[in-house]
Amino acid sequence: MTGQAVPDFDWLAAAHPRRLSAWMDEHGLESGPLRGFERLAGGTQNLIVRFQRGNRSFVLRRPPLYPRPDGDKTILREARVLGALAGSRVPHPGLIASCGDTVVIGSAFYLMEPVEGFNPSGKPLPREYAENVDWRRRMGFAMVDALLALGEIVPEQVGLDGFGKPLTFLERQVPRWRAHLEACPSSAAWQGPEGLVGLDELGRILENQRPLVFEPGVLHGDFHLANVMFRHDCSELAAVIDWELATLGDPLLDLGWLVATWPDETGHGAGTIQVSPWDGFPTAQQLLDHYAAGSRRDLSRIDWYIALANYKLAVMLEASHARSCAGRAPREIGERHHASALRLVQNGLAKLAT
Repeated sequence: MTGQAVPDFDWLAAAHPRRLSAWMDEHGLESGPLRGFERLAGGTQNLIVRFQRGNRSFVLRRPPLYPRPDGDKTILREARVLGALAGSRVPHPGLIASCGDTVVIGSAFYLMEPVEGFNPSGKPLPREYAENVDWRRRMGFAMVDALLALGEIVPEQVGLDGFGKPLTFLERQVPRWRAHLEACPSSAAWQGPEGLVGLDELGRILENQRPLVFEPGVLHGDFHLANVMFRHDCSELAAVIDWELATLGDPLLDLGWLVATWPDETGHGAGTIQVSPWDGFPTAQQLLDHYAAGSRRDLSRIDWYIALANYKLAVMLEASHARSCAGRAPREIGERHHASALRLVQNGLAKLAT
């Protein structure tokens, strides 16, 4: 992990480092002063910091200083998932402990084991990867293997009973994300949902062609190249990170999301995903073939899941555009996101064209 030194951590512990130390004492988590604070990148808003106590390193994750109303709940859900994955074949940060008492640092939080690795998006790959085309090819298949391992998890056997409503998962998707767009801040500069040309048509087709039967399981919810870390010594995953959208539903949507965000021949993927060098990586079809070879799940309707992923991601990017039009985000970024959202809608329509 990489980050930057933090001279103090008022932003982290709400000016109560002694309370965090006392809480760690109660849980038998080393002893002595907290030291070596380092702010880490990860997620879009949640705050992550690495620090040491005694002979051990810890990573703390909490909601942003001005969180959404469900910020504490989301953090505790993440912790629950990480705890449930313990002992599985899914690469993930190991959960140490979680805390729902907001008195300790001003919000819910959890502690996890540090992950030694790197994220491949946004800057050139490390030398070992840049010089070895076989390593780059393996990177794509390693991501699919993580999804295959996640698909093997039986929620009831790992304490995830009631973590979601899997039986109605697919039928909730289009209405939920359409409502998300309608709830965006209105402004004279934003045309509203109607400005995302083709979205309603894509939504109607998705609803009309929605699979009626699927095998429920655990979803990561945002599985792509910017949410994984690779090992330095070999082309395997060190961890899948940022589990804030995890739920129970149809795991094939994670596969569809991976394909929908997968870079083209230039190394540019959806949103800000960019990988260099890109040559040697598997194609999206090769990812699907690798998944099919290792799973019993029926992929005959995978184009529907890819189209749904395009729909969902288009809404998320258009919501960013709406915020920028309302002055809550840089306008230039909002315009880029709007252009990407329009392309994603057309990609989704093309997937479902008959």
